[in-house]
Amino acid sequence: MSVYLDCNATTPIDPRVASLVMRYMTEEFGNAGSRTHDFGTRAKKAVQRARGQIATVVDASPDEVVFTSGATEANNLAILGLLGHGVASGRRHIVSTQVEHKAVLEPLAVLEAQGFEVTLVPPTVGGWIEPERIREAVRPDTLLVSVMHANNETGIIQPLPEIADLLGGEEAFFHVDAAQGFGKDLGPLRNTRVDLISISGHKLFGPKGIGALVTRRRGFARLPLAPLFYGGGQERGLRPGTLPVPLIAGVGLAAELAVKEHAAREAACGRYRDAVLTGLAPLEPEFNGDQRRVLPHVLNLSLAGVDSEAVMVALKGIVAISNGSACTSQSYEPSHVLTAMELGDSAVSGALRLSWSHMSEDLDWTEVVKRINSLRSRQ
Repeated sequence: MSVYLDCNATTPIDPRVASLVMRYMTEEFGNAGSRTHDFGTRAKKAVQRARGQIATVVDASPDEVVFTSGATEANNLAILGLLGHGVASGRRHIVSTQVEHKAVLEPLAVLEAQGFEVTLVPPTVGGWIEPERIREAVRPDTLLVSVMHANNETGIIQPLPEIADLLGGEEAFFHVDAAQGFGKDLGPLRNTRVDLISISGHKLFGPKGIGALVTRRRGFARLPLAPLFYGGGQERGLRPGTLPVPLIAGVGLAAELAVKEHAAREAACGRYRDAVLTGLAPLEPEFNGDQRRVLPHVLNLSLAGVDSEAVMVALKGIVAISNGSACTSQSYEPSHVLTAMELGDSAVSGALRLSWSHMSEDLDWTEVVKRINSLRSRQ
């Protein structure tokens, strides 16, 4: 069976989380909106507990957590939910970056079609955004600044604290797509200048189909978000619909475990990284992105003389890896992230992403090297 090294696409669910999800599916199956019996009361308490568990990760208040179906919906709510406020206030300018996930870039394109102006700041060759470039792009009519926490393809961590400091007292809201970094890089998301944080359960050893948007108050005022759909009034009216209590309980526990076990998980990922680098050294890989700024469980690399698609085919059966975002893996278009970093055509076409976790199994790297060298010999 293949060793799974595609954790940026999705992580395996933690057995403790899976057990809790199943309990709320099969035993504690009450509706959190039911207030006439104990089943509903216990379900509501599970939701409240999960809200607190997620809020603790980023030093927010539990009532600032809005549950969604995942980070994609959270991004859409954070961006498109400000449309009405932008129109009413005359602030129709948004600042983001060229290396954002499509779940940010595509909602921004929707706003552009509505008459908003979007400035996309390019990255350095190392894949990170210079904070001063963000500050220079901000204008008096800027409604929102949206910068991801860590890139899904390269693992590069963006300098969020520096960007937050430069935004200072600016009126613009600050949104962070934290799908890849939530629960893994703890400090930056605790900065109170970050107004909106999108998270995803299945990137954190939790279930698929659940995520959240953290919406920090400014003083005592809630952010002027409008819902994307209507009916029921749940989640302060921002995300109506019956709450998926089993998934919410699961993502709550996953968030709690991420904080409790953070140091051990990070150390395990660091050791695994050392094994990956040692194992791949005979291939003389070229690493994409500034390796001083990368999450410890992610490696994006290119191998001279071989195409990434050919490598993945050659390695089927022994290791599961990818050559980019899982959301666009059906497309053979070049990575917009690596292209924005101005890497050469061969580096972009040959790029591979390896992403592991503290749960990853050991791999026979000798066999990996053998198979890739076999590809090279046929060129």
